[in-house]
Amino acid sequence: MQFIGQSTAFLDAVERASRAAAVSRPVLVIGERGTGKELIAQRLHRLSPRWDEALVTMNCAALPETLIEAELFGHEAGAFTGAVKARVGRFEEADRGTLFLDELGTLSMAAQERLLRAIEYGEIARIGSSRPSLVDVRIVAATNADLPRLADEGRFRADLLDRLSFEVINLPPLRAREGDVFELADYYGRRMAAELEWQGWPGFSAVALDALERHAWPGNVRELRNVVERAVYRWAREDEPIAEIVFDPFESPWHRTDALMEPRAGVREEEASAPEPVLPASVTGPDSVDDLRAAVDAYESGLVRAALDRHRWNQRRAAAALGLTYDQIRHCIRKHRIMEAE
Repeated sequence: MQFIGQSTAFLDAVERASRAAAVSRPVLVIGERGTGKELIAQRLHRLSPRWDEALVTMNCAALPETLIEAELFGHEAGAFTGAVKARVGRFEEADRGTLFLDELGTLSMAAQERLLRAIEYGEIARIGSSRPSLVDVRIVAATNADLPRLADEGRFRADLLDRLSFEVINLPPLRAREGDVFELADYYGRRMAAELEWQGWPGFSAVALDALERHAWPGNVRELRNVVERAVYRWAREDEPIAEIVFDPFESPWHRTDALMEPRAGVREEEASAPEPVLPASVTGPDSVDDLRAAVDAYESGLVRAALDRHRWNQRRAAAALGLTYDQIRHCIRKHRIMEAE
């Protein structure tokens, strides 16, 4: 379990988890996907008096509604079709330890009712059994849903929400963690370079770091890790700073949207697909050209730079916009030393 980051918002959330760990009360962890909710649950368990007992995890969204109650509370043999032998549930597995319920907002109302009783009285009964048993379980639950709004709409039990919210830890999204993008990118980049057995760590170019900083990170730290590790893995020159970042691995230079397929009104199809030329400042007209080759190179460089700027230095997108292959735009970038000039 490792927390990486120095932003105030992130450290405040970690500190709140550390303080709550010692108190054997339910905790709700709220955050977008990829913000580290499970890491906080692990911290709550490992810093608690229950650290040497089991930490049991259950993803409530990964199971069909018909199986969630059996998974939580267990079942007796013959309790339903397919139940050929008795099975303990997650509550019994977590007895004297911690039960982490991820994606809590997806629980059915029936499962919520039984969960409430288990938290309130420490009492559960396997499906198909009339004999309740006592368990001592600390509940940590996580979600990215707006539970108060769901409670107002009648889709989440308000009394269960009250019982679970002794402490609520809100994890900040990566876009709100000032300065942490660089620290996380460096950490995951170094780790991937070591996995690839590189002799050193060249770091990222200024252009790549700027692209990482400006990205919105809808997938937060999990997305950043994938982006960084992919960039290191694809980079062939381990002695040069990594200069290419691919945020969307599903992008294809051969994919054309309907907007690209349809020409603008009053414009021929071949004209509609051509990029709008951008003349370099030093070329104002045919009479001002003294060196044709230099002018053509400057014009080509200007087009490539403009396309890269429009597409946030995503080379595959820029190539598609210019009607080039990825290899062709890479050749242009090297030919005009565009990355070196940044």
